[in-house]
Amino acid sequence: MQPGFEGFRRKVEESFAKQDFMASIGAEIAAIDAGRVCLTAPVRTGFRQQHGYAHAGLTFALGDSAAGYAALTLMPRDREVVTSEMKIHLLAPARGGRLRAVGQVIRAGRRLIVVRADVEEEGPDPEAPAIPVATLLGTMVSTPIA
Repeated sequence: MQPGFEGFRRKVEESFAKQDFMASIGAEIAAIDAGRVCLTAPVRTGFRQQHGYAHAGLTFALGDSAAGYAALTLMPRDREVVTSEMKIHLLAPARGGRLRAVGQVIRAGRRLIVVRADVEEEGPDPEAPAIPVATLLGTMVSTPIA
């Protein structure tokens, strides 16, 4: 996939820095490539549900943002993206480690961008495989920068 313009990484970083919600959950950018963005976030106290697992809202927010930023990497300088629709398949509870969401563009049209994000939980042992937590599938819409 071809990036929207040469400064696409900086555009993603600047947009991400403006997101209060991502800051509140401790999310960070792990990687930015054309059509692909990886975000991580810890499962903090305050973002768990009644059984102690990560709340699905945390998983959704991280996956949605990773997918949206993947779409943004392909946009021209004067365009943004917003989520039109997003479906989530919850695969397993996140028990507490760190979440990693990899968003990628499946197909980019001039106006609609089909995206997916896979969210995994990284455990304390870096040698252990990550646990798939959710898969999201959705559509982003290209909009002019306001």
